[in-house]
Amino acid sequence: MVFVMLKVLIWVEFVVAAGLIAAILLQHRGTGLGGAFASEANVYRSKRGIEKFLFNSTIALAVILVVAVIVHLYLGLKVTT
Repeated sequence: MVFVMLKVLIWVEFVVAAGLIAAILLQHRGTGLGGAFASEANVYRSKRGIEKFLFNSTIALAVILVVAVIVHLYLGLKVTT
């Protein structure tokens, strides 16, 4: 039973990690190479719409990944002892 849970956790970690990478890469930041050629004023603004969704989903996916890794570590140590 524990081996099945470990296999499922590996897949969960893989999918969540891929989603986390995609969420991070989809976020737009004005500090890239384009900021070197264009003068962009740094003005505070609030996140709205898809930008807010990506920001919140990045945090959620990171928390889910950390919890899955901790559970995986705990179950792995339980199997070896």
